[in-house]
Amino acid sequence: MNTFFNVQDIGDLNKALAEAEEVKANRYAYQSLGKNKTLLMIFFNNSLRTRLSTQKAATNLGMNVIVLDVNAGAWKLETERGVIMDGDKSEHLLEAIPVMGSYCDVIAVRSFAGLTDREFDYAETIVNQFVRHSGRPVIAMETATVHPLQAFADLITITEHAKSKRPRVVLTWAPHCRALPQAVPDSFAQWMNAADVDFIITHPEGYELDPQFAGGARVEYDQRKALEGADFVYAKNWSCPGVTQPADYGKILSRDMSWTIDAEHMSWTNDGYFMHCLPVRRGLIVTDDVIEGPHSLVIPEAANREISAEVVLKRVLESL
Repeated sequence: MNTFFNVQDIGDLNKALAEAEEVKANRYAYQSLGKNKTLLMIFFNNSLRTRLSTQKAATNLGMNVIVLDVNAGAWKLETERGVIMDGDKSEHLLEAIPVMGSYCDVIAVRSFAGLTDREFDYAETIVNQFVRHSGRPVIAMETATVHPLQAFADLITITEHAKSKRPRVVLTWAPHCRALPQAVPDSFAQWMNAADVDFIITHPEGYELDPQFAGGARVEYDQRKALEGADFVYAKNWSCPGVTQPADYGKILSRDMSWTIDAEHMSWTNDGYFMHCLPVRRGLIVTDDVIEGPHSLVIPEAANREISAEVVLKRVLESL
């Protein structure tokens, strides 16, 4: 596996889930795979779970790890071609990337959407330069449009807690005070569409996800109807994806607090579990009683980030 961005990159999901179960049972069984191999983790944006879990997974596999925070101590990097670099950016990605590649065996990149230029974001302009110019396998630690390590961990968590063979999983939009990217809901939708679940997306009109991620998932604009009978409720905010109205890309179209997940919302479900990728804005996305309740999976979900990262890194190392 040379790149990890989409669900197709992981191959057979049942095999991947079985591998995750094996890795979780013995996280240090494959330490020899990473001996004398180096993972370079590059962060253009803040991180907590992604940084810690991916670094821990690499260590489990015996890898050396280098962490580069582009915004703290590194030269400011230019990402556009054809510019006159007479501003505050001292180095271009086109030189920086092959240099980075010379110091490692695998590169993991985190770079969020700018939410101002849909074409630039959805072309994955930054991370694709790493794919083209680094000469190394590239793993997405969240990009402008996807967060596959999170979605894989979400699927592992659902598989571990499912009470039926084909559970009903609902991705619900929730309000937020800031405009957020679509990467988490994009990947969650993509992975749920590929899994054997009954998947529904619910959100106010105008928040339709790009069809390449939403696929043929049922969209229900009535949140209560969507949540009825749900086994898993995955709450997440995202800004307008600009599918039907490109000029609205990245905008907040609704602040409707009736979409906040509280005890009443969860009462509509099939004694369902609550999920969120974290960090979460309490009182906006979810109320305290729900996220602290016995059916909240946010901590096991976060813990499984180590497992999803280890399976992915293991497969990359096996392909070197």
